[in-house]
Amino acid sequence: MKKGELWVSEFKSGNGREQKGIRPAMIIADTKTDLIIVVPLTSNLDSLTKLPFTIKIESSINNNLETDSVALLFQIRTLDKRRLIHKIGNLEQNYINQINTQLKILLKL
Repeated sequence: MKKGELWVSEFKSGNGREQKGIRPAMIIADTKTDLIIVVPLTSNLDSLTKLPFTIKIESSINNNLETDSVALLFQIRTLDKRRLIHKIGNLEQNYINQINTQLKILLKL
């Protein structure tokens, strides 16, 4: 599994505004264990104006998203790899670059 891969993933539990359910997620790190670090995506485009640290991802043949989506960087999660259902595509490099930049700001790196 590599950074930038998009997988349909199961976010089983969530309280309040935490993401839950079956949704696309982008891999940001493979821990070389049974765990993977991901950024969940949502199709709710209103998130772009209402929430911080979000990036619009336009659907394409390469990423194979069904609809334009929003990467919710502030909702970084660690998932057991068994929660990854199937790979759907790869995120384009320009989005990966934007995500890297925003994560550095979010994490104050």
